[in-house]
Amino acid sequence: MDSRSLKDLLYEQVARVGKALGSPKRLEMLEMLAQGEKSVDVLAGEVAIDIKLASAHLKSLREARLVQSRRDGKRIVYRLSGPDVAQLGVNLRQVAEEHLVELQMALRQMMAEPNRLAQVGRKELLAQAKRGEVVVLDVRPPDEFDAAHLPYARSVPLPELAQRLAELPQDVEIVAYCRGPFCLMSDEAVKLLRAHGYRARKTFDGVSEWQAAGLPLGTAGRR
Repeated sequence: MDSRSLKDLLYEQVARVGKALGSPKRLEMLEMLAQGEKSVDVLAGEVAIDIKLASAHLKSLREARLVQSRRDGKRIVYRLSGPDVAQLGVNLRQVAEEHLVELQMALRQMMAEPNRLAQVGRKELLAQAKRGEVVVLDVRPPDEFDAAHLPYARSVPLPELAQRLAELPQDVEIVAYCRGPFCLMSDEAVKLLRAHGYRARKTFDGVSEWQAAGLPLGTAGRR
């Protein structure tokens, strides 16, 4: 093989990953799988497509070696091929945020109320949570919390939050998070908490952002 053909082959292989990432639904699926492994039907429901289309998207991601699958009884369960795939998603989004005005405008709409955003950095948030000065609230489903969560976080899934308010202290600020910057569950949590007199804010971070920053995560049995 001559040098030109070899170079073409190398770029062609890298382009397989780029092609697999060229779909909004596949990007959303990768973000979902960064929370933990999920079945096809769960992924289809979360990204609002039918199971047949979800399977087709997952096939593309599997062919690019970005996801792996296993059989769990009658179900096929998918997971990311490695933590570097989650970091790739974070890096891709950060580049898009830096260069796409349209994305910047959309994010500004999400930040229309800046007083709802936590004003401290990741390491300071970690230190405050360790000292008990804030409560870090994970409003994702329990299986995602068990797979990985921010250190010292409490798991109160959003659908249960209204019924479990009594578990949360009212004299400490609450910082809610979910699946990263594009996830709106934490916004709903903050709105509900504030309506009941709690001091609450949100952080755009999820486990992928935390991991990409080289910070520790908790798992089931380790809070």
